[in-house]
Amino acid sequence: MTTTLDRPGHSVRDHMTPSRYRISRTRQDTRDTFTVVLEPVDGPMLHYKAGQFTMLDAFGVGEVPISISGDPTRPGPLEHTIRDVGAVTHALIAAPRGAVLGVRGPYGTSWDVADGEGGDVVVVAGGIGLAPLRPALMEIVAHRERYGRVVLLYGARTPEDILFGDELRSWARDRGVVVEVTVDNGQHAWRGKVGLVTNLVPRAGFDPHATLALVCGPEVMMRSAAQALVARGVPGDRVRLSLERSMKCGVGLCGHCQIRELFACVDGPVLGYDRLAPLLSIREL
Repeated sequence: MTTTLDRPGHSVRDHMTPSRYRISRTRQDTRDTFTVVLEPVDGPMLHYKAGQFTMLDAFGVGEVPISISGDPTRPGPLEHTIRDVGAVTHALIAAPRGAVLGVRGPYGTSWDVADGEGGDVVVVAGGIGLAPLRPALMEIVAHRERYGRVVLLYGARTPEDILFGDELRSWARDRGVVVEVTVDNGQHAWRGKVGLVTNLVPRAGFDPHATLALVCGPEVMMRSAAQALVARGVPGDRVRLSLERSMKCGVGLCGHCQIRELFACVDGPVLGYDRLAPLLSIREL
């Protein structure tokens, strides 16, 4: 396994020196989740693939890996959907319009959604795991005629924690996406499904032998969803998970995200379940 820094034409400076980006706006999505929209201070817009991430630097506070949540089919501002869970993420979402942040990347593997052309696509998302999957869904929707049945199974903690609600309704109404949403804790006004998102997999309508499955969320949810998909007949190498656990440097140097012989930041974050299954079952890893 090689690090990003070993690749021809790249230097330590290329990958460890952040570019400057300015916040053009910040949108609150839920009570603790915000989307930060960034534009380069100088230089071109960043090109990226669905599933890749960047390292975001709140100068003077710290740096964190965040998946890109914008539309990869259109050149434009860089979007990151961030949950307020620590000092760095809080600094990122609290920074005012016009503030300058550091951006390194993009890094990592992508969803490669084109592999699903001609067949069905099943997307299983848990919580903020919908954010890294949003670019893949945008790419699929932009070329909807190339895919068969497209199914999105999404689980949130409560109705108030549902991300991108307007887009979910638009995809279902206008783009032929089957959207199934469930919550862990439904309130009196909620008339939808209640329960684990993995419970939706056995009843979802898709051809398992001609399906590409994309999964992102808490690790226990991803493991259960992948097992349910394989039990339905989806081949393990057609089930892809985004594993962003403990990433810190983004270039395979620090070892924080090592999973035996794999490094999530370099070999992933998107990896096939056929590679991950024997590793995710080991408690120590």
